[in-house]
Amino acid sequence: MTNPVTQAATLLKEHRESIDRLDAILVYTLGERFKHTQAVGKLKAIHDLPPSDPSREAAQIARLEDLAKEAGLDPDFAKAFLNFIIQEVIRHHKKHKE
Repeated sequence: MTNPVTQAATLLKEHRESIDRLDAILVYTLGERFKHTQAVGKLKAIHDLPPSDPSREAAQIARLEDLAKEAGLDPDFAKAFLNFIIQEVIRHHKKHKE
């Protein structure tokens, strides 16, 4: 019979390894996302467009809230997370305009 403490340690290790892989995926995915938003910021600057697009941002937040619900993730957390990302993107877009 397997020792419950050993079994728990094994399960804990497996969960942590999964978390580490997912963290890496999140970081690389955010990096890829920001490459595209940087390109958008440059296009906006070249064409003298505003750094912020409130209607697009609202649509993105609503879409992410729906995805969060489907994924079993707190929609308020997802909304706060996307708002944080959007503010960072707008900050980058403003830099391109300068």
